[in-house]
Amino acid sequence: MSDEDFNVNMSELSQTIRRGEFSVQVDIYEAENGSWILEVIDKYNNSTIWDDTFATDQEALDEVNRTIAEEGIESLIGPFDD
Repeated sequence: MSDEDFNVNMSELSQTIRRGEFSVQVDIYEAENGSWILEVIDKYNNSTIWDDTFATDQEALDEVNRTIAEEGIESLIGPFDD
């Protein structure tokens, strides 16, 4: 399969979220079965992908906002590796 065969449907809800001095990129994209995948990428290019998918892209965004509210944005930032 070439890159041209792989078409990713990104949600319009994908965005950068900032809290204080920290920020993460929130990517929400559609899986083949129509559910939505949530991925968070930090400034070090560490990626966190939720094991579960979501029925809607809004549910995925709500989940990352809930995680940040309960655990802090720092919980989504991994270590810097040289």
